[in-house]
Amino acid sequence: MTLSSRILALASASALALVLSACAGPSSPTPSGVGPTPAATTSTDTGPAEGACADDTGVTLIVDSSALAGGQREQWCVPADGDVAATDVVSEAGITTEGTDEYGDQVICRVNGLPAPDAPVGSTEDPAYVESCATMPAAFAYWSLWVQPEGGEWGYATTGLSELTVRPGESLALLFTLDGAPASPAS
Repeated sequence: MTLSSRILALASASALALVLSACAGPSSPTPSGVGPTPAATTSTDTGPAEGACADDTGVTLIVDSSALAGGQREQWCVPADGDVAATDVVSEAGITTEGTDEYGDQVICRVNGLPAPDAPVGSTEDPAYVESCATMPAAFAYWSLWVQPEGGEWGYATTGLSELTVRPGESLALLFTLDGAPASPAS
C-alpha cells in the first residue's frame, strides 16, 4: 500500500468515525419520562420573517403581550423543514423567556422582559401585583403556551416549552392573559 493510499484510507476512516459519532445517542441515560430533545431542523439559509408562514415552509410564532401596558402582538414565520424544538423556534425569532425559581423553564414567567419585574402588571383583581417569578404566576396574570395544528384549532400545549416539538405548518403562541383576557390566541 502506497503512502497516498494509506493517507486516503486514514482520512476516510476518520470521516466515518465523525459521522457515526454525530449520529450516536446521548452517552448518559436521560431521566425517566424525559426523551432526548429533537435536533432543530430550522433553516439557516433564511432567518425568520415577519408575519405568518404561507404554508408548511415553517412554524408561525406568535408572541402576544398586548394585555400588558406597552405590550404588543408580534408574529414571525420561522423556516423549518422538519420537526423542531419549540425552544429553537423561539430562539430563532430572537425571543427570550424566563422561567420561575420553583419550576424552571417549565413555567414561562417573562417573555422579552414582560411583565416587568419592578412594576405592577396592571390587574384590576390585584392592582399592586408584581410578578416575582418565584413560583407559579397568579391565575389572573400569566403567560400560556398554545399550539395550533395546520388547519386546526388552538389548544394549550401539553408540555412545557423545553419539551415541546412543533412541525412545519403548525403555529406556536406565547400569550399573556390578564384578568381573563385574551382567553386564547386570536386566529
